[in-house]
Amino acid sequence: NYVDLLLIHWPYGNYYSAYRAMEKLYKEGKARAIGVSNFNPDRFIDLIKFNEIAPMVNQIETNLYCQRPTERFYMDKYNIAHESYTPLGRGKQNEFFNEPLVVELSKKYGKTPAQILLRHLTQKNIIVIPKSSNVQRIKENFDIFNFTLTDDEMNLLNALNKNEPIGGKPENPERTEQAMTWVK
Repeated sequence: NYVDLLLIHWPYGNYYSAYRAMEKLYKEGKARAIGVSNFNPDRFIDLIKFNEIAPMVNQIETNLYCQRPTERFYMDKYNIAHESYTPLGRGKQNEFFNEPLVVELSKKYGKTPAQILLRHLTQKNIIVIPKSSNVQRIKENFDIFNFTLTDDEMNLLNALNKNEPIGGKPENPERTEQAMTWVK
């Protein structure tokens, strides 16, 4: 009878109208939470200022090479939960999994590289959504709460940030043109 989380996927089109419809569904109890995906701070701050309910979640690509510290600062400031998609790097797994520091920590803790990467994000209070159809990997993805990375290890992993999303930036005109091909 309800949806747990309802998101606007990209800040394109008439997303104000869509967001106001989502607010209505939230007020009616048909959505437990509403939010946005791929919204940079300028877009979600603008949305907050001209609507009644602030987005509860911003689902944005976040991983080892794209850690989003600026976006995170503003999500925290406006009390928006930071939810990561592609936490394992969609197509960049080998690059992430072979990162020397990740390999070293994997051996130290007896965990897979994926578990080190997921623990890094969850330890920063980032919600992660790792995708897998492999039952063993799904189980491994949940087995990250029985160890803690040290502050020094967290800082070293944080230093690997390149601030470049794999999926593109919403403000990029080529990305916008591509997204518009999805609209009918």
